[in-house]
Amino acid sequence: MKIAIDAMGGDFAPLETVLGSIEAVRANEHIEVVLVGDEQQIFNILEANNEAKNPRISVHHASQVIGMDEHPGQALRKKKDASVVVATSLVRDNVCDAVIAPGSTGAAVAAALFGLGRIKGVDRPVIATPMPTVSGITVMLDSGANSNSKPKHLVQGALMGSEYAKLLLGKEEPTVGLLNIGEEATKGNDVVLATYPILERMKTINFKGNIEGRDIPKGVVDVVVCDGFVGNVVLKFAEGLVTGLTQLVKDSIMAGSIFAKIGAMLVKPALKKMAKRLDHTENGGAPLLGVNGVFMIAHGSSKAKEIKTAIEIASDLVERKIIQHIRETMDIEGALKYDYDE
Repeated sequence: MKIAIDAMGGDFAPLETVLGSIEAVRANEHIEVVLVGDEQQIFNILEANNEAKNPRISVHHASQVIGMDEHPGQALRKKKDASVVVATSLVRDNVCDAVIAPGSTGAAVAAALFGLGRIKGVDRPVIATPMPTVSGITVMLDSGANSNSKPKHLVQGALMGSEYAKLLLGKEEPTVGLLNIGEEATKGNDVVLATYPILERMKTINFKGNIEGRDIPKGVVDVVVCDGFVGNVVLKFAEGLVTGLTQLVKDSIMAGSIFAKIGAMLVKPALKKMAKRLDHTENGGAPLLGVNGVFMIAHGSSKAKEIKTAIEIASDLVERKIIQHIRETMDIEGALKYDYDE
């Protein structure tokens, strides 16, 4: 299994991306990585960690980097040798099996679209993010690829999300919910109102109707469908809330009495277990579903741990043939006609 890494993407690149790749290779004998980016910088990090001669780690030079503040489309046209573009081309050319892209989400989505193309029947790819809940994991999509979606995009997201959840959660018929401001089918904006009856008529997904934002952490459904604007707001709010609450608990304990500190020591193992479950870095990133290849988008703030996890998830998705499953599903649905509200 060979994974291409945009080693220059993210706030802490290339150090953390290279360190995460080293950890993944050390922990998984079947994984090889190709680090794409500035050859000298990458080699220096490998050498400092005694991995410069590791046969399962190679370097593919790319002379350019797309920054977080650059316009994705313009940057891709101007920077043909950008690390994310070159890493994507390695999958397109069947040199590698998957891509890990930290950094600019817009640049990653654009590179995947131009470099890999879309699966037949998919108008817009979606980012599928695993969200921790009280009952396990819920897949939310789209969480940032498309800010303005039409009903057909939400329907396609539901199909792809359902297939991903089957592999991720091991469920034959994962439940699907449409994120809305109320449970009633008569509520919501025009896009959601038009999407609901289409999902309700479909036989290939287990649609359970509308769900509200508070239902996501409850794990009411296995798959939550929404547009990328709403999904990204939900995702970032959830990450910020966990961070804020964790800090609030720490501050309260430190400011409390000696009995509060003793009590905290007694429940510390349980608190650590809970914090690990809620930690977004445990997920490593999210797959971009709908393109012709396994493409993982990692946080721009990714550290080595997240890069390692993203590599392992990408390897698993390749082995489970997620692209083939989505193609088959879209082929089936492509033969059906729906009254999309354009």
